[in-house]
Amino acid sequence: MPALFIGHGSPMNALEDNAFTRGWQDAARRMPRPRAIVCVSAHWETRGVYVGGTATPETIHDFYGFPKALFDVRYPAPGNPALAQQIAQTVKGAKVHIDPGRGIDHGVWSVLRIMYPQADVPVLQLSLDSARPGDFHHALGRELAPLRDDGVLIMGSGNIVHNLRLFDFHASAPADWAARADATLRARIESGDHASLIDWAGLGPEVVLGVPTPEHYLPLLYVMALRSDGEPINFFNARVLSALSMTCVQIG
Repeated sequence: MPALFIGHGSPMNALEDNAFTRGWQDAARRMPRPRAIVCVSAHWETRGVYVGGTATPETIHDFYGFPKALFDVRYPAPGNPALAQQIAQTVKGAKVHIDPGRGIDHGVWSVLRIMYPQADVPVLQLSLDSARPGDFHHALGRELAPLRDDGVLIMGSGNIVHNLRLFDFHASAPADWAARADATLRARIESGDHASLIDWAGLGPEVVLGVPTPEHYLPLLYVMALRSDGEPINFFNARVLSALSMTCVQIG
């Protein structure tokens, strides 16, 4: 099963038909149908590592200031408690706790509503201990690799460049520094330079500006850790909106 990093952008994408949502739809059509989805989202930050263990995850509306139609969205995909237990038992590099009530946040459902609109693929989230360094997340992602052979889609959801403080809602073009940061990161992804991606602050001030906080970047490391030697990498939705990159990455 391929692995995906999705640049999710605004939760309004859940209601829209645009170039980004069509890119997500195309990605789903290209891949085999997964038996389950495990997603690391920028929007579930914890101290320690948790996995959602409920059979009926709720749709979490973790935002404000958007139209009522977005708050009305429900994505009633089932969970997979057995898979949560399997992950907790398989991962050795960190203690994985099971959260029996965790639902799915907008970093997950705003994308999956487009990719799998029938909501019939079981979904669970793996939390993000964003206080831990990049190598911790990369190593944890690598431990999830056997799930791919069992038909599980492992997905990271964030944005590799994400600086809302500098985002200009009236700009139709990317900020120059953001476009360069996105290009730098895509080059390292394509070349398989995991060390540079793990220590992204060493890639220069533009990347540092694009990753002012790590939570939207770290899900990428889980996906990159899953790449086998020589496995193909495909980019799609490779566009920067002001100070936000929508770049998506498919492994395999």
